Amino acid sequence: METNTTTKTVSQAANNTLHITGAEAVIRCLLAEGVDLVYGYPGGAIMPIYDELYKFQHELHHVLTRHEQGAAHAAQGYARVSGKVGVAMATSGPGATNLVTGIADAQIDSTPMVCITGQVAKHLLGSDAFQETDIIGISTPVTKWNYQITKASEIPEIMAKAFYIARSGRPGPVLIDITKNAQFESFDFNYKKCTGVRSYVPTPRVDFQKVEEAAQIINNAKKPFVVFGQGVILGKAETELRLFLEKAGIPAASTVLGLSALPSEHPLHMGMVGMHGNYAPNVLTNECDVLIALGMRFDDRVTGDLNTYAKQAKIVHFEIDPAEVDKNVKTDVAVLGDVKESLSALLPFVNSNAHPQWISQFNELYQVEYEQVIKGELYPEKEGLTMGEVLKLINEVSGNNAVIVSDVGQHQMIACRYAKFNETKSNITSGGLGTMGFALPAAIGAKMGAPEREVVAVIGDGGYQMTIQELGTIFQTQVPVKIVVLNNDFLGMVRQWQQLFFDRRYASTELVNPDFVTIAKGYHMEAARVTKREDLKAAVQAMLSSSSAYFLEVCVEKENMVFPMIPTGASVSDIRLS
Repeated sequence: METNTTTKTVSQAANNTLHITGAEAVIRCLLAEGVDLVYGYPGGAIMPIYDELYKFQHELHHVLTRHEQGAAHAAQGYARVSGKVGVAMATSGPGATNLVTGIADAQIDSTPMVCITGQVAKHLLGSDAFQETDIIGISTPVTKWNYQITKASEIPEIMAKAFYIARSGRPGPVLIDITKNAQFESFDFNYKKCTGVRSYVPTPRVDFQKVEEAAQIINNAKKPFVVFGQGVILGKAETELRLFLEKAGIPAASTVLGLSALPSEHPLHMGMVGMHGNYAPNVLTNECDVLIALGMRFDDRVTGDLNTYAKQAKIVHFEIDPAEVDKNVKTDVAVLGDVKESLSALLPFVNSNAHPQWISQFNELYQVEYEQVIKGELYPEKEGLTMGEVLKLINEVSGNNAVIVSDVGQHQMIACRYAKFNETKSNITSGGLGTMGFALPAAIGAKMGAPEREVVAVIGDGGYQMTIQELGTIFQTQVPVKIVVLNNDFLGMVRQWQQLFFDRRYASTELVNPDFVTIAKGYHMEAARVTKREDLKAAVQAMLSSSSAYFLEVCVEKENMVFPMIPTGASVSDIRLS
């Protein structure tokens, strides 16, 4: 890497070690880690780093978001689609705290991210100085690791460790807080990538005896069932998953974040489990004799009442994080390790098999769900537009190849239920935290992480307004993301609960919305509104054929419901179709 000759703060020592400022060291660390894109928002405490960033702008592209939360979510979207580490930067105090929601979201959804925050000078720490906040204390519960740098010489080692921890094992967010004096100080810079941290074992070794035990249970099963999660995607084990399912002939279902690990139309893909998942995989969870969990953590939205969850079944759990084993569901065999390696080891021991009668039970229950729920959502006979028919058209026009970035609410569950995926890393949503406002900035990051792919943000009118300012980021960067707002003039999911469980007392859930099309046009974005079914297909075609950013508002039924639904605390067997 050539030295930056435009600044007098850099000198070249005889041994080729650079003598540079801490601020420049941060930039050089990012470049050494292969980072070419950073999302952020400048401020006083991080200004020295931004000054150096200006000098390296041809090597390291910075995207100025309109809010720090937007920077965090954009970094998440970038990481989720590209498989790389997302990077976000902010200043001290409110800048740092505005990152926290995105950091918490990344932590629970296992998204690799490095966040860099500026901090007041070391001698001011603890003095309640202007824009001083204990971001280390605040972020400790929601980061995989964090660290406060107070002298420049720490920067190379800590930055290397940050990227190693963020991307290794079960990924997650890391926050590095850098005091202003450390950014100004000069030191002899030498960067060495981190390859290990003492006492940190990111990926447990696969126990091959456990693999054989798992295979024996699977081979003896009469009604085996696989539930796969995002761990398959993070572990790049999509091929191994497919080979395993096809060899053993086992029906499988996905968690929300596992969607797209297996093509939607694969004959062994039985849909999605969980609160608004498909009828068959939820009901038959409590009828299988072996439940094989691959890269999923038995979240409460998947299991419902733990006292009644799969009690008849033997549980085989493939998991990289030992903390997740036996945390919620007691396992009979736990295979720790990288899921790609574990499944590769399992395949030779698994018998070729087929379970036609068992699979027919899934197909029969699917027909029940189709007649009572799916048919009316995708092919409605009523006048009002449904969210499902919008997703169906996006599937058709995109050829099932779009990256769908959904926000949180009814539209999210509709998107997860009805979007079709041919390619992995195609379903980007806020899973564990359920962060409204996630989709718009995350779609920006996703499009930048996979510029060759069509990226469609599917958002409700409530969540859209939480980060609507990021239209400014789209305008400035000209990133050609497509935005679909499914507008029902309600906080739809909360309203659904109020309708079902609170006697239709719609407390603070009805929205008086602005003219979204006019707002989009104010950012010089192509925009359209659809209120009638006969106009919908042409509008979706116009949006997806556009080479630039596009906003489409679809006015859907105000009081439509998302079914099936497992009431909170109920058994998966008690899933409701209406």
